[in-house]
Amino acid sequence: MSRRNFTMLASYIYDYSGIKMPESKKTMLEGRLRRRLRATGTRTLDEYCDHVFVQDNLADEGLHLINAVTTNKTDFFREPAHFDYLIRNILPEFKARGLRTIRAWSAACSTGPEPYTIAMVLDDYADTCGGPSYGILATDLDTEVLAAARTGIYPAEQVDPVPAALLRKYVMTSRNPARREIRMAPALRSAIGFARLNLMDDRYPIGDPMNLIFCRNVLIYFDKPTQRKVVSQLVDCLEPGGYLFLGHSESITGLELPLVQVANTVFKRS
Repeated sequence: MSRRNFTMLASYIYDYSGIKMPESKKTMLEGRLRRRLRATGTRTLDEYCDHVFVQDNLADEGLHLINAVTTNKTDFFREPAHFDYLIRNILPEFKARGLRTIRAWSAACSTGPEPYTIAMVLDDYADTCGGPSYGILATDLDTEVLAAARTGIYPAEQVDPVPAALLRKYVMTSRNPARREIRMAPALRSAIGFARLNLMDDRYPIGDPMNLIFCRNVLIYFDKPTQRKVVSQLVDCLEPGGYLFLGHSESITGLELPLVQVANTVFKRS
């Protein structure tokens, strides 16, 4: 791929998604986009770029391009200290406050392990403690991972991090052991609404303010101005007394926001 075309692609990706694409990621970008050659009938990446940008096919190809370059690393109970804090501190506080329904948002849900983990925790707490009830919004930029998330079907080994009690309660195994697949229980699937949302949008149409927002391991792909924009808008979607969870390697130091840090990368809106 020519330097000119790489620069054009990197600029489009940044403007659309906020994802930085420095020169060091050129090989990675080339690898991700090669699968689009056959789909678009092009033979080389330079010909692909000509097809997209010069021949004015961006409206048709732009979504596929973004799907191809997004990173979708995710696991059940990833960064488990967050869920420990949620169970031990936040949920008892919500119950003591008389909160009847918890609204939670997984803001970069990928293939779904994060919102299903949140659902397991909230459902088990409600079942054990008599409430609160809950509803979960799960969004992502990538339409392909959203389609996978909606099914709630995963390779059996992917749920290895799920505690045994929750595994028995919420994970269904295939009747055919050779398939080595599991599916999340219907109660969890029905509690989660999946939708496409771009964190670069000027507003997030999520309805009423959230009690919990998980936006983990996303800010690391953004520069500081984009981080400031995204986190500020996330805070606007959080009710006072609600909690924001970021990834363990992420920091909002220097951003003036109405947040108080209460645990490692867990923040409460003041």
